[in-house]
Amino acid sequence: MLCVAAALAGWVDAVVGGGGLLQVPALLIGFPHLPPAYALGTNKAVAVVGTGAAAVTYARRAPVDVRLAAKLGGVAALASVGGAFFAAGVDSAVLRPLIMVLLLAVAAFVVLRPQFGSAPSGGPVTRRRVLLTLLVAGVGIGFYDGLLGPGTGTFLVIAFVALLNMDMVTSSATAKVVNVGTNLGALAMFSAQGTVLWQVAPLLAVFNLAGAALGARMALRRGSGFVRVVLLVVVVTLVAKLAYDQWWA
Repeated sequence: MLCVAAALAGWVDAVVGGGGLLQVPALLIGFPHLPPAYALGTNKAVAVVGTGAAAVTYARRAPVDVRLAAKLGGVAALASVGGAFFAAGVDSAVLRPLIMVLLLAVAAFVVLRPQFGSAPSGGPVTRRRVLLTLLVAGVGIGFYDGLLGPGTGTFLVIAFVALLNMDMVTSSATAKVVNVGTNLGALAMFSAQGTVLWQVAPLLAVFNLAGAALGARMALRRGSGFVRVVLLVVVVTLVAKLAYDQWWA
C-alpha cells in the first residue's frame, strides 16, 4: 500500500504538486502509532527523490529559467528549515481554515479565468515582480512547506503563473526545481530531530521516483490544459482533506 501511494504521490507531485496529500496519510495508516512528525519527515525523505527526478525531466524539455529557479530554491530551502523548526509548536487547527479559504479562492480564480496559465501572457517580468516572487514563493511558501507541507507545489504553480507570467507547464517545471530546495531544507531539520524512518524511505523513494518521471512526461506531452485539470482536482481534494481534519477527524 505504501509503495503504491508513493508512486501515485510522485505522479501527482510531478504534474502539479500536492503529493503529500497521498503519502502522509498513507504513512499514518501504515504505521498507526507513528507520531505525525515522523510521517512528515519520512515524506520529505521520499519526496525529495521524486521531485528531483521530475525537476531534471522538466529542465531538459521545458523552457525553465534554471538560474531563477535555483535562486528561488535556495531561499525556499532556508525558509523551509525555519518552518520545520517551528512545526512542533504550531497549532495546525488555527492555520487550516486560512489555507482552505486561500485554496477555494485559487480554485474560483482558475475556473472563472479559463485562459489562466494556458499560455504565457507575454508581459514583462520586472525586477519588482522577481523580488515579490522571492518573497512570496521563496520565503512564504518555503516556510509553509517546512511548517505543514501539503499543497506546496500547488501554491508554487499558482504563484509563478500569476507573478512571472508563465504557462502551466513551465510553472510546474519551475515549481519542481524550487520544491527540491524546500524538501531538502525541511529534510535537514527533520533529520536533525531524528524524525525520519530511514528503514522504509529508500524503498518508497524508488516508487516515488517512477511515478514522478511518468507524471512529468505526461505533463510535458499533454500540455497546460492537462495540468490545469489536475490542478483543480488537487485543490478540491486538498480542501476536502483539510476540512475533514478540521471538523471530523
